[in-house]
This record gives sequence, structure tokens and C-alpha cells, in this order.
Amino acid sequence: MKYVVAIGLSIASLALAYMQETSSSKQRVSSSIGLKVGQNAPAFASRDQFGHEQSIETLKGSNGTVLLFFRSADW
Repeated sequence: MKYVVAIGLSIASLALAYMQETSSSKQRVSSSIGLKVGQNAPAFASRDQFGHEQSIETLKGSNGTVLLFFRSADW
């Protein structure tokens, strides 16, 4: 019985260590991706869901712009 408990605790501690390492490595990667706060976005042009051409200039509002890219499962 104590071997089962020892094995269970070992597996749990290994899983916890793995989760902590992967979350810290994701934080390091995600902090280096994308624009920095206050940095201007590069010029782009693309079509929206209605087929209309959109660019950073056509989307720009008086308070700035938030652009969200969403990929659905049916693409």
C-alpha cells in the first residue's frame, strides 16, 4: 500500500513540475510575440467577412484600434 502512495506522489510531483515549466516557458515566448505597448502596427490590407477591403487606415478610430483575429473550427 505504501508503494502505491509513493508512486502516486511521485507522479503528482512530476506532473506539477512539468506544468510549472511549460507555463513559465509559455510566458517567456508570449512576451516576445507581438507589438510592444505604444508601438505602431505595420501597414496591412485584408478582406473582412463581407469581402470588403480593410486596412489599418480604414479601421482606425478616434481612440485607437483593437484588432482581434479569430479562427473558427470550420476554416
